[in-house]
Amino acid sequence: MGKKGHVLMQKYEFGCLLGQGTFAKVYHARDLRTGDDVAIKVIDKERVLKVGLVDQIKREISIMRMVKHPNVLQLYEVLATKTKIYFIIEYAKGGELFNKLANNGRLSENKARKYFQQLISAVDFCHSKGVYHRDLKPENLLLDENGVLKVADFGLSVLVESRHQENMLHTVCGTPAYLAPEVISRHGYDGAKVDIWACGVILFVLLAGYLPFYDLNLMALYNKVSNADYKCPNWVSIETRRLLAKILDPNPHTRISTAKIMGSYWFRKGLNSKSDKMKKEVTTNVALVDSSIEIVGVCEHQSPAIAENHALVKPTYLNAFDIISLSAGLDLTALFANNNEQDGVKFTSTSSASSIISSLEDIARVLEMKIIKNDGGLMKLERLREGRIGALSIDAEIFEFTPSFHLVEIKKSCGDTLEYQKILKEDIRPALKDIVWVWQGEQQ
Repeated sequence: MGKKGHVLMQKYEFGCLLGQGTFAKVYHARDLRTGDDVAIKVIDKERVLKVGLVDQIKREISIMRMVKHPNVLQLYEVLATKTKIYFIIEYAKGGELFNKLANNGRLSENKARKYFQQLISAVDFCHSKGVYHRDLKPENLLLDENGVLKVADFGLSVLVESRHQENMLHTVCGTPAYLAPEVISRHGYDGAKVDIWACGVILFVLLAGYLPFYDLNLMALYNKVSNADYKCPNWVSIETRRLLAKILDPNPHTRISTAKIMGSYWFRKGLNSKSDKMKKEVTTNVALVDSSIEIVGVCEHQSPAIAENHALVKPTYLNAFDIISLSAGLDLTALFANNNEQDGVKFTSTSSASSIISSLEDIARVLEMKIIKNDGGLMKLERLREGRIGALSIDAEIFEFTPSFHLVEIKKSCGDTLEYQKILKEDIRPALKDIVWVWQGEQQ
């Protein structure tokens, strides 16, 4: 299996070997149905079982199914035989970002910023899904044929359902030069803060051409990391140094967040809002992993954590009466609505539920609001700061007519009505214009 010219399950024709590790080989291949280039990661089942990596493989599959983003290497399909597991993944023709650094030494600030913007966008998306990579480094950042960055290798990543204190991570993993101080201290750590630190190390490497923390003696290296003992080369701008100091803050509690990084003036230079919208649309249209391939078929024992559906918000299905009542001539809700219900608006959308959820999450991040989800189609967006009459809370509920047609109701559940109306008019409605088909009550 895996030799050049071999055809896998009448779907993929193997090409040349791209690379190999202890347990897997990666081949270039061609999708015989579409003619598209793909990469196939071939994993030896027997070796994986011998060393006890079954759960890690299943976790990687589960996580890669969740993180559909234009700057994350996509998993298209998982196939298996009695002896092999095959990951069919996106082909990154441009190779590793590390090789670009090796050839060029260092990158200009604008070029480094371009890659850093894509990296933070991917990392922020993963974190919104509860996924923490834990091994971010230039070797795990690939480039496609157009130079678009792709985060790869989720083998050490972890999925955290809740980020309360008792769910702090403790496993020490990753590459020493990219480890955050709190990982080295072994006192438990927040996966998001650890990934942000690694992003800071990567930005330094892109700009300087060398590591900020380096020593042949591992304990000396860890001492430098713990004290954030690094010096920027003289060609790095003052503005960039300030951002690096906030990212490479040895105290995880005061370390900058991805939201604040993305809101910084340095980060936003050169960002194209139109391309951002296109990226969001691409995110929801990436082909899903073939759900007919069960993980049981890949490994001998199924983990309950992998088998569960990780979709945090499931739209509520509408019955015939609900649908009829939405007709402008038959809508009787105004007769029964109380004052709070009058604060609500509704719109219909031909976008997928995941696209609607993604748009609402983006709005929450921009407005610095906390997101609370349940499995009944309801999302709550809550302001962290107190307003004139308490903290503003907005409910967004998704109802499904069909998988490609939804109704979304947005209403204030508590807080200042004037503040809510202002946010609705100036922030929420403009941000949703790309997914709204029609606002209920408005003739279009």
